[in-house]
Amino acid sequence: MNLANGPHIPVLLDEVVAALNPVPGSVIIDATFGAGGYTRALLDRGATVHAFDRDPDAIAKGREWAEHKADPQRLVLHPRRFSEMTAAMAEVGVAQVDGIAMDLGVSSMQLDQAERGFAFSSDGPLDMRMSKSGTSAADFLNEAGESTIADVLYQYGEERQSRRVARAIVAARPLHTTADLAAVVRRALGYRPNSQKKGGAPKDPATRSFQAIRIHVNGELDELQTALGASEQLLRGGGRLAVVSFHSLEDRMVKRFLRAASGGQAATSRHMPERLDDFLPTFEKPDKPVKPLQGELDLNPRSRSAILRAATRTEAPARTQVGVPA
Repeated sequence: MNLANGPHIPVLLDEVVAALNPVPGSVIIDATFGAGGYTRALLDRGATVHAFDRDPDAIAKGREWAEHKADPQRLVLHPRRFSEMTAAMAEVGVAQVDGIAMDLGVSSMQLDQAERGFAFSSDGPLDMRMSKSGTSAADFLNEAGESTIADVLYQYGEERQSRRVARAIVAARPLHTTADLAAVVRRALGYRPNSQKKGGAPKDPATRSFQAIRIHVNGELDELQTALGASEQLLRGGGRLAVVSFHSLEDRMVKRFLRAASGGQAATSRHMPERLDDFLPTFEKPDKPVKPLQGELDLNPRSRSAILRAATRTEAPARTQVGVPA
């Protein structure tokens, strides 16, 4: 199968496949199907793939592509959140898997569609919903209190002037488009288009606010917390977990989870439970983190902040308190 025929090739593709090391007959979960890049590569290696995505567009495109596969039995599409992996796999009678891949955050496919409202590079409705259902970014920004908006911007976007931005958002309501929001944030922070950061690339402060609002609207950190716990439930001994993250909040969660699960230290993040007494490590010491090489950065500038963390599941029982209810 020619991966170049796909609309997008995911970041660190070769490195993720190498980390999972699939062989014919392996059962792998692609927790974030997106445009299907990881799934295609895993199928090419002979694996059976259970692919999850809450975005109905991604699932529809996956089903269209799967119709032309010679062996559709090896691809199972789940139109669900990846936090529901444990329940979904139980429903299809799969107790354990050999690998789990997660490519966190918004997909290039979503970013490139102005009508989805994820980016300010082109104007579109202020939406940002991965599942196309529930509370939109416009709903949140036009209805939430100023302090709530400020907390979201600070916590999820690490915006140091979150209160100023939140005050400006409330004063400018109602907001309807991505251009509306970007303009408000830029004015609040005194952004000058000709300002430069080190290296000469333009610095747009709206990026932090867009990230924060998207994470909040989609509950992304709660999803990740639950999915990491599900990996303990689903991976067999010797199975591999590979997670690609794109910003510090996600990466810190993954790093702390793997350190705690491997016995390196207690999980101190508010998103992770305290370490249990008589704890047996559920993962081996994590691999060294991997970042894109220059060749990939040249081809795909969006990969510049990506980092891959991978680890091997031990034979120890899963910690039922982590991520999923007992």
